[in-house]
Amino acid sequence: MCYCALVPRLETATRVVILQHTRERDVAIGTARMASLALPQAELHVGVQWAERPAVVQALTDPARPAVLLYPGPGAIDILTAPPTGPVTLVVVDGTWSQARRVVRDNPILQALPRYGFAAPEPSRYRIRREPDAAYCSTIEALMHVLGALEGDPARFRALLTPFEAMIDAQLACEASAPPQRDRPMRPRRPAPPQLPATLAARWDDLVCVVGEANAWHAPPGVAAPPPELVHWVAYRPSDGARFDQIVAPTGPLAPPTLAHCALPAAALAAGCDHATLVARFGAFVRPTDVVCAWGPRSPALYEGHGGALPADRLDLRAVAQRYARRKIGTLEDFAGPTAAPLAEGRAGRRLAMLVALVRGWRDALRAATAR
Repeated sequence: MCYCALVPRLETATRVVILQHTRERDVAIGTARMASLALPQAELHVGVQWAERPAVVQALTDPARPAVLLYPGPGAIDILTAPPTGPVTLVVVDGTWSQARRVVRDNPILQALPRYGFAAPEPSRYRIRREPDAAYCSTIEALMHVLGALEGDPARFRALLTPFEAMIDAQLACEASAPPQRDRPMRPRRPAPPQLPATLAARWDDLVCVVGEANAWHAPPGVAAPPPELVHWVAYRPSDGARFDQIVAPTGPLAPPTLAHCALPAAALAAGCDHATLVARFGAFVRPTDVVCAWGPRSPALYEGHGGALPADRLDLRAVAQRYARRKIGTLEDFAGPTAAPLAEGRAGRRLAMLVALVRGWRDALRAATAR
């Protein structure tokens, strides 16, 4: 259904920043886009990692309207009874509760914000989607309650529910009028063979997983930012367990999110080697016949941007994951999940362990498919 004609226009002193999880974007009955259309001072961003999104970082660090995070949990202040004073930037994470939990957990820039929550003063009207708890509500209902408190006019923001309730009523009417479906027995399907590159098994001894972390500055639109600097480079050869771990001292000042992003202490970065030493040491580790395995092109590009040379044979594991899963994938953390133990210090060590677990699992899947 089209609800455009029912969307109100509600001006606010509050700047609303909605961070929508990638997997929630295509949900037809989601309410974040509906809310963003009704609020001219709202921004809707889609993704899972926010420290490298200039528009989001700029909004979250605006001193004129300090950012606050709407997310329940220990230490959260009740925003309905004790709202922050003055104009603020209200940050709302949109997605399932498990998606929202991972987004907050994996983004230090969000964890650093003052946190607010609330107990919904009325039951949710989201009758076509089951919430995990009766006290929970949809994104648009949460904004109705919270903006009413922040702007001091709860009655005005009840207009947000007009398109929301029309969508729900139309869905329920459609379900009621649909003819009953005849149950048919499902024929079992043979699983399709995994769409994996043969290199994962045929050249197992040559695979080298790599991860690079950067000191990256973000500038406002139209302003040139300095190029990112490689500050941590790790590698692991799954066939024999050989590993490489080198921290590189940045030549310029640290960008504000770098320490939290890389999960490295400032002293460790300051004590790192220079880029020429990194290139020489890794050049002695890597072999011309190796196949470089990375999550997307960013890590190899960081290394080569500092004069390093990598073998020509590459495997983009993010592209492999996309073909293998036959669905949209988010970040490496979303796709791989937690691993038993990191293979090096900081976030790079955790991500390296995830890559190694992926290539081992895919290698085993290829061998099993070949054996059949």
